[in-house]
Amino acid sequence: MEATMHKKLIIIGGGPAGLSAACAAVDAGISPSDLLVLERDTEPGGILNQCIHAGFGLHRFGEELSGPEYAGRYIKMAKERNVEIMVNAMVLSLTDDKKVTFVSPELGYTTVSADAVILAMGCRERTRGALNIPGSRPSGIYTAGCAQRYVNIEGFMPGHKVVILGSGDIGLIMARRMTLEGAKVECVCELMPYSGGLARNIVQCLDDFGIPLKLSHTVVDIKGKERVEAVTIAQVDEANGRKPIPGTEQTIECDTLLLSVGLIPENEVTRGAGVTIDRMTSGASVNQYRETDVDGIYSCGNVLHVHDLVDFVSEEADIAGRAAAAKIMGQTAPVAKSIEVKTGYGVRYTVPERIDLSETPDTPVRIFFRVSNVYKKVQLRIETESGTIIAKRAKSAVAPGEMESMEIPVEALCELVKSDDKFVTVYLEEK
Repeated sequence: MEATMHKKLIIIGGGPAGLSAACAAVDAGISPSDLLVLERDTEPGGILNQCIHAGFGLHRFGEELSGPEYAGRYIKMAKERNVEIMVNAMVLSLTDDKKVTFVSPELGYTTVSADAVILAMGCRERTRGALNIPGSRPSGIYTAGCAQRYVNIEGFMPGHKVVILGSGDIGLIMARRMTLEGAKVECVCELMPYSGGLARNIVQCLDDFGIPLKLSHTVVDIKGKERVEAVTIAQVDEANGRKPIPGTEQTIECDTLLLSVGLIPENEVTRGAGVTIDRMTSGASVNQYRETDVDGIYSCGNVLHVHDLVDFVSEEADIAGRAAAAKIMGQTAPVAKSIEVKTGYGVRYTVPERIDLSETPDTPVRIFFRVSNVYKKVQLRIETESGTIIAKRAKSAVAPGEMESMEIPVEALCELVKSDDKFVTVYLEEK
């Protein structure tokens, strides 16, 4: 389809990633008139608008902010830079030649072409349909994010006697939020033998309110006809595929079940452009500039991989914004060599998945990654194909719920360009 308008840079998503990328692109030299941010909601800010709890911005701004306050900072920064943000704009498709088709009340059905596109669509929650929980299908079953919106934005209480399945950060936060609003949270059940959330949230949201965390437990039945009346939970066997252990069932009366069972990057549009998706992150496979394997298409934030802190989302979006601006302005150095980033013992995934090096690298590369289990007293390492350790860091403990990162220094990158190494491996060694 022929494009009806053209922009040098289009950013899909007006949440913290999209706004950060837009500000970084303008600061790097892109004219605001050449940039368009498309946001499907009625206002920018993304999911942060319903996250009224504190804990945001400690890394980015050096102070503790609520979600709306953090979003407000970036909305203000975007307005100061005259960034055009089109709300109520739902993107329908993206092609590999960077044509974006969207619908909006203002322009109707529109196709706009671009020199570069940044994907910043965020992620969505897994629902009951993805879990195969047996039982009836009454009302009173919500994802934790849906319940959060009801309580914090709409002013509705989803229920008064609650069981939460999944100990991701949003589930932990909603355990506290529901308690503060007068509900009784019976327990938080977690299938894994460790929590999927930040340690600080376990302390502040569960321990401080006396809410039990039942590790290696899951919901095996939901009871109730019109409304949830009870759920049955059971312990799972770690050695037998996490199947429920007969005889460990416990029925808990409740009127509400909240599901906090994982987030999925929103990559339907990404797949339509032919971008390669990493099977571990469910996001695009990218280089250190967050450029995908489709030239001129970048990805950042929770659409790339699910972050634990929004501060890291902003940091990553800055990288994508600056890189897209450099590509548009012809300031990108030719790639002399690509290095694959592999995962070794104890590491589940890395971002980036490859490093594209020029003849003379001049900036370090930061590798983000998550570990696959809880480990104590470890050394995190990055090692070349030939066996040289180019980065290492000791930690007393690591867990899947918390993002880790290490930096490859410029000197090591220069050596990689000259070497025959085709990959580096990120792994951990237990002491």
